[in-house]
Amino acid sequence: MPGQKHLRVAVANPLHEESCRLITEREPRVTLLNDPSLLPPARHIADFSGDPEFRRTPEQQRQFEALLDSADALLGIPDVDPAALARTVRSNPRLRWVHTTSAGGGQQVGKAGLSPSELRRVTFTTSAGVHGSSLSEFVLLGILSGAKDLPRLLELKSRREWSGRWMSRQVSRQKALILGFGGIGRAVARSLTALGMHVTATSRHADAKHPDVDRFVSLDELPEVIGEMDAVVCALPGTDLTRGIVGERLLALVKPGATFVNVGRGSVVDESALIAALEDGRIAFAALDVFAVEPLPEASPLWTLPNVLISPHTAALAVDEERAVAELFADNATRLLDGEPLMNIVDTVEFY
Repeated sequence: MPGQKHLRVAVANPLHEESCRLITEREPRVTLLNDPSLLPPARHIADFSGDPEFRRTPEQQRQFEALLDSADALLGIPDVDPAALARTVRSNPRLRWVHTTSAGGGQQVGKAGLSPSELRRVTFTTSAGVHGSSLSEFVLLGILSGAKDLPRLLELKSRREWSGRWMSRQVSRQKALILGFGGIGRAVARSLTALGMHVTATSRHADAKHPDVDRFVSLDELPEVIGEMDAVVCALPGTDLTRGIVGERLLALVKPGATFVNVGRGSVVDESALIAALEDGRIAFAALDVFAVEPLPEASPLWTLPNVLISPHTAALAVDEERAVAELFADNATRLLDGEPLMNIVDTVEFY
């Protein structure tokens, strides 16, 4: 594909007209194949799944698949459905690039069950990093809420009780551990460093360095360092390797009174073990944006624990998210057409 003069891109997820215009203005060599009548209506900005009640007629489905099969690249996974992605890859031999509108699109690619040759033919990229600022702000909310005893303050307010004074924890003197150092982890590290926290982060590379991180550790070293931490932030992707990493064994080693924040994936955490740690005080406060099962079942004890802040997987959303995705896609299109390496390429072994 490098050396091509033009790139035909099928818009496979709902995208507002302004975002389409931004892409073609930023990279004029892109031709967008976009028929909004074949896509579920967006309910809000960056609603890349669209209205779940939307259904195509058989004729519309044929038109949609014909559009997908005429493209060099896809913006979005069709219908956010791995099966639809697999159909398109196999029906369109000219397809060379798929950009997912979500940061965690690698998991959908993995579920498509593509063959090794198909994975070599098509390059997959994600929108990782566009949510970094929003999620880092949610992390700050969680860490500050834990340090300043938000549950206690809310309880006193509900009782209209002016209690005695107490010492709160000073965040600038705390240590934080970030699990996962991708785009989100880097944004979190920047925010925590600005607060004056001492930051440790995980990395697969023994020689890793970053200006916002005091030290790097491997996942295998977590049991040795987690007991030092006042706050633990999970920004790990959901893969077979990360499944259940934050479990009973690791939580048994946390510093009593620590704060836990999860903006990665719910599969990384053993929720039963987390609930036990919240109930006995090992974890004093948790701010959770993701869960093992979503929506979070009504019967989950997390709903009733006073020291838990629940966000319905919405902390990443921001008014400029769709624009950021469009800009990232346009920049990657330029890289592809100019023969330069793409950003956010999916690891087709672990699919993140």
